[in-house]
Amino acid sequence: MGSPKLSLGLMLILCGIILQCEVEEIKGALACPLYCLDVKYMTCTSSGGERLPGRCNCCLAPKGCTLHLTDGTTRFCVRYFP
Repeated sequence: MGSPKLSLGLMLILCGIILQCEVEEIKGALACPLYCLDVKYMTCTSSGGERLPGRCNCCLAPKGCTLHLTDGTTRFCVRYFP
């Protein structure tokens, strides 16, 4: 059998590789903001301008949709957060 020091060293290297993969996966993630706008409805280019139920913010709305707020302003969603 191999020496305990060699086995421990290999285990540490393996753990380091696994942790590195996990960190790379986390760096690719995007955080969704925890706020909700007062959205009356939303329209999307894919729906042909049909009024759809509003989403809290652009993080929850698909890319290319416009949030129509109750105060008459709009927010165009340019990013998509999966």
